[in-house]
Amino acid sequence: MSDAATAVEPGHLYGVGLGPGDPGLITRRGADIIAAADVVAFHAGPHGRSTARRIASELLDARPHPATEELLVYPVTKGGGNDGDYAEAMGAFYSEATSRLAGHLAAGRSVAVLSLGDPMLYSSYQHLHRALEIDFPAHVIPGVPSVTAAACSLAHPLAEGTDILSILPATAGRDRLEAAAKAADCLVIMKLGGHVDEVRDVLRETGMLDRARVVVRATMGDGWTAPLADVDAADVPYFSVVVVGAVLDDGPDTGVRVASRIGATADTSSYAGAVAARGVATADSDAAGAARAVGMGEVVVIGLGPGPDRWLTPEAAAELERATDVVGYSTYVARVPERPGQTKHMSDNRVEGERAAMALDLAKSGARVAVVSSGDAGVFAMAAAVLETADDEPWREVPVRIVPGMTAAQAVASRAGAPLGHDFAMLSLSDRLKPWATVEKRLRAVLGADMAFAVYNPASKTRRAQVVALRDLVAEYRDPETPVIVARAVGAPEENVTVTTVADLDPEVVDMRTMLIVGASSTRAYDGVDGVRVFTARHYGGGGFAGTGALGGDH
Repeated sequence: MSDAATAVEPGHLYGVGLGPGDPGLITRRGADIIAAADVVAFHAGPHGRSTARRIASELLDARPHPATEELLVYPVTKGGGNDGDYAEAMGAFYSEATSRLAGHLAAGRSVAVLSLGDPMLYSSYQHLHRALEIDFPAHVIPGVPSVTAAACSLAHPLAEGTDILSILPATAGRDRLEAAAKAADCLVIMKLGGHVDEVRDVLRETGMLDRARVVVRATMGDGWTAPLADVDAADVPYFSVVVVGAVLDDGPDTGVRVASRIGATADTSSYAGAVAARGVATADSDAAGAARAVGMGEVVVIGLGPGPDRWLTPEAAAELERATDVVGYSTYVARVPERPGQTKHMSDNRVEGERAAMALDLAKSGARVAVVSSGDAGVFAMAAAVLETADDEPWREVPVRIVPGMTAAQAVASRAGAPLGHDFAMLSLSDRLKPWATVEKRLRAVLGADMAFAVYNPASKTRRAQVVALRDLVAEYRDPETPVIVARAVGAPEENVTVTTVADLDPEVVDMRTMLIVGASSTRAYDGVDGVRVFTARHYGGGGFAGTGALGGDH
């Protein structure tokens, strides 16, 4: 492998596959080229924000000598009612982009074009490659395609044995979709947004709907999956895929068992094979051998923090190192580094009870199991689910420990100042596990007690009415100028924290990655030298801070 200084040649074009979104999935060769190319080009929609640039940002920003960056902005991203106008606009765009890059290549500069997924699978790079390879040396660096990333997010095989797998865009038209569904055993349908209902109808008619799963933003941290039969078409963005994976059968008995994905029902037989087999799956692990030697392992429920690795505590990191098995929602398990001999068991985010039972069964077989949650495991997360499940006869002898983590409320509060500086509450607005009447009753109690409070799970793509109801309830109890913090993706590169007021709170800006903190009557906001600062006073009226120092608390 050549080092970064010799990774590229003057006047050569490189199409670099970035993979599906996680920067850790960029290949070593791709990273070398990004670090060394004279010119780095990337596409963006009319808004000018480039997903490719964001994925490669750490590599680009770490360069000792910055690259010349070429932003290639599409004039449109989808064809409208006039296909001729769309084709004309895109033709002009590619002509201009090709001319710009050809100018760099002719001047002897190396050019890297960043491509989402793989450059040779439904990519914009292909058009540039065909136009430029005639006059300049061109190289293609493969990337992990979204097709395989989606299958890995589901932890389900795309195809097995003699299965026929077809990959096609949802834009292919109904007739071609039907033909592909009838001819193939397994399907991946890309570019789903705007075509959900049509694809759903086709798969229902061909008997594949019950196997079809939607995967959105695989590996990007805020991705999600759901059965195609259940999704709201309005919630599915354009760059999403449907996976109709292999129909699994028992197959030949090889004598080897591997960890299976947690099932979507409470039937423990769906993961019994994983529990029985974990000794084989981790046979080379010293930790696994030690755990089996004592007969009983343990479950350690770990809070990973809200996102960045720097917010993972040393204690949590040490427990992850020691674990033979890691269990959790796929997005959080993906944050745990790969380790030899350690088995990962991923599931979606709606099977807490089954996930807990699997972890406890693994521990009974001798495993040291890490159950991972975002934030703090004890705050609207897996600690309660594990302990509740452990309070049942099969698992009462299994040791369970909880390792704390920074919770999202702490991270959000720190970004704005000290809005939780006095008595406060934390509530979840989700009514998936409790009725809305209970949520409203608790909100009114907190509002009536005049406490600041953090709101977890305020909204999702399909659950929008609750945040509107929250806004209306808060308006009944709070002064219109009471500060409200709206924080999205805290700790991520796309972090956005806004301080607004009760009167100006806009439910439309709240999504599944957002947390709200609503102030009390003693919460104040003011303009500091480094932005808006928010604090909730630790005193009421004119009492100041007198007498507080001897009363305990965090000083």
